[in-house]
Amino acid sequence: MPGILIRNATIVNEGKTFRGDILIQNGLIEKISSATIPTAQFSIPDTQIIDAEGKYLFPGVIDTHVHFREPGLVYKADIHTESKAAVAGGVTSFMDMPNTFPPVLTQELLQDKYDIAAQKSLANYSFYMGTSNDNFEEVIKINPANVCGVKIYLGSSTGNMLVDNPESIEKLFGINNLLIAVHCEEESIIKNNAKIIKEEYGDNPPPSVHPVIRNEACCYISSRHAVELAKKMGTRLHVVHVSTAKETGLFDNSFPLEQKKITSEVCPHHLWFSDKDYAEKGNMIKWNPAIKTEHDKTGLLQALLDNKIDTIATDHAPHTHDEKEQAYFSCPSGGPMVQHSLNVMLELYRQGKISVEEIANKMSHAPATAFKVQKRGFIREGYWADLLLVDLNSAWKVEKDNILYKCKWSPLEGETLHSKVTHTFVNGNLVYSNGTFDETTKGQRIFFDR
Repeated sequence: MPGILIRNATIVNEGKTFRGDILIQNGLIEKISSATIPTAQFSIPDTQIIDAEGKYLFPGVIDTHVHFREPGLVYKADIHTESKAAVAGGVTSFMDMPNTFPPVLTQELLQDKYDIAAQKSLANYSFYMGTSNDNFEEVIKINPANVCGVKIYLGSSTGNMLVDNPESIEKLFGINNLLIAVHCEEESIIKNNAKIIKEEYGDNPPPSVHPVIRNEACCYISSRHAVELAKKMGTRLHVVHVSTAKETGLFDNSFPLEQKKITSEVCPHHLWFSDKDYAEKGNMIKWNPAIKTEHDKTGLLQALLDNKIDTIATDHAPHTHDEKEQAYFSCPSGGPMVQHSLNVMLELYRQGKISVEEIANKMSHAPATAFKVQKRGFIREGYWADLLLVDLNSAWKVEKDNILYKCKWSPLEGETLHSKVTHTFVNGNLVYSNGTFDETTKGQRIFFDR
């Protein structure tokens, strides 16, 4: 593997921003220096030198919540196309959810996904084990050092993997050596609200009813139950895609992340859009849980800054454009975001709402810490060289011809973004460079210090 020297970068890492050089050898960060690293230190001949003058160097983004749709739903997306979009957006590692077809409810099906990724993924990867009301014996076979976590759907979503048996839920929460990730929405509230909306509007209400059906109470009651149960059972709980300001009061910020047993995430679309956007975007911003009010959007960002919410993840969940154009009750929830998540957060930085250091923390450091990822998520000597270079002053418009998702659409279409990822390194390989991909190398399986 050829060596790479990144020179003159503005390095963003562990709460600091400084100018420096980074030497990559054998896939690892060999040296970090605030002074120029002389070429005499190269132990590998023909080391490539990249001048990063004017660019910011971030640790690779770790996205702990994606739906790449393979196997079984590859007409929407697949591991190759979505990992390619990911690295173009600076995401060097992802953790993929189990609601594929068939759902990942056995060890054999879980291994199948790892085998596919080894052949197709440009980014590093891990996969969640799915749960049902009756696959407990399969779940407890997981080696926590090899698998990112177990996913429990306490609210219905794409894939019909709802776990609603109280005895099954309590057994799963009692598995103390695994990270349990939960989708929290109270199903009885959703069904009752949907019935009321159908009686009023019929089968095709406006998409603006989505946060009425999947409302604050639906999310808060379910999240509160999950947190209370986790405290009772000693569960290592991770609440995914928190969508309301009220829920953030359930989470503690009184001690460091590495000591927390209950953590949470927020998604860029819940920080970017609000219910005001349904009029223009319609079903294209129909996610579960729903995008809610301006008050919720503001409260979520403040909770992120206050460390009540610990990480940012996308819930990247593509569907075809035709599927999203169906009538409201027929339209699936979810949308693509993994190519643009860092850009969205850098727009919030440009607006003065968050620092670049905090973006690196919430998108790279904190996911690595919360999930105990081995040797990734930080710019440290001896760690894997998962890195990205960003030009913070390069405006571009999101258009169909630069969207890399297999579904070929984005809820951000037409928006001008002011930052651009120019280079992405995965395990020391320059996988993406100014619109060009090196697809000869593949990502690696992620491992965990558990």
